[in-house]
Amino acid sequence: MKTVTVYCSSSNRIDSVYMQAAELLGTVIGAQGWRCCNGGGSFGLMKAVSDSVLEHGGEVVGVIPQFMIDNGWCHRNLTEVIATDSMHHRQETMHAISDALVALPGGCGTLLELIESIVFKQLGIINLPIVILNINHYFDPLLKQLETAMEQQFMHSSQRHLWTVVDRVGDVMKAIRDAANDDTPVIGKVRI
Repeated sequence: MKTVTVYCSSSNRIDSVYMQAAELLGTVIGAQGWRCCNGGGSFGLMKAVSDSVLEHGGEVVGVIPQFMIDNGWCHRNLTEVIATDSMHHRQETMHAISDALVALPGGCGTLLELIESIVFKQLGIINLPIVILNINHYFDPLLKQLETAMEQQFMHSSQRHLWTVVDRVGDVMKAIRDAANDDTPVIGKVRI
């Protein structure tokens, strides 16, 4: 069974367009027969994705630091819960069990996970498809910053191939498949 990790918000105060996208993504993952991995939270988009995957016959693995479990933040109905001793171990575990990474909108935690994954892919530590689901143009400022970094030579323009951006949930699985099948030659960790 393939596993897709979904990085996303745990906020319940966000616009319903994001909740709907999370629920639809969960439906797509469950319908594809994939397993979902996320931060194991019982709030916000994390809960919405998990509930939808489970409702559509899928499995959900929550990877969550023990202190969050102790605070009662863990979703109670997940297929499996992996407790970690730190946020860093959480990210390592998610990378280790995943076949692809998808970023839904989120706050600092989501941005940290996404950027760290891009860096790890750049360095060859991971080799997973990374899909940015740009619902409601949420990631436009981040994508602009990455373009600025390339324009001003802080990043090589070939690093644009480290991630894929889609605007619709319906395009996520194709983006994962396309990225997994990308056979662009690599010298060092830079695609040519």
